[in-house]
Amino acid sequence: MATDNLIAKLYESPKTILTTKDIALIWEETNTVNLISKIKYYAKKGSLIRLTRGVFAKNKEYNVKELATSIYTPSYISFETVFREAGMIFQYYETIFVAAKWPQKKKIDGNSFTIRRLKDSILYNPEGIIQNDNYSIATPERAFLDMIYLFPNYYFDNLRPLDWEKCFELVKIYDNKKLIERLAKYQKNAE
Repeated sequence: MATDNLIAKLYESPKTILTTKDIALIWEETNTVNLISKIKYYAKKGSLIRLTRGVFAKNKEYNVKELATSIYTPSYISFETVFREAGMIFQYYETIFVAAKWPQKKKIDGNSFTIRRLKDSILYNPEGIIQNDNYSIATPERAFLDMIYLFPNYYFDNLRPLDWEKCFELVKIYDNKKLIERLAKYQKNAE
């Protein structure tokens, strides 16, 4: 494939953030050495912006939530980020909170990310996860359960946005009797 077309092919993708794997698929490049060489060349030219190891942006107008879920896969946006958007907490956090396999705090290109670890059986379960503009995000119910699973006494300003029926349906994926008790207690206190 002519090298002039490589960047054009990347721009055909609706993604604003591309991992090395994404680029390999788009360019149909199976040789790792060639792939890395081409990526380095285009990053040096400024046609790709390297944000962190193996993660690139096509330009500075990238979606930060897409970046958040590209740091590790699988991952999805959850916790305080979802609560703030749903009106469940009133504190403002610039940090984007993500559920993934490894816990970590990262700062990339001026953006802060807090990644919290969930066990595989929860993380890989798609129930309560919405695919949205090239990233995955938890519903308020799923984010709520993620939080009280990890932090049993978390304080919420407003639980009205929750659909309790959905919460009791989703709680099964955690396979945790204490979590079911906690959920019932939160529901009782919200009434």
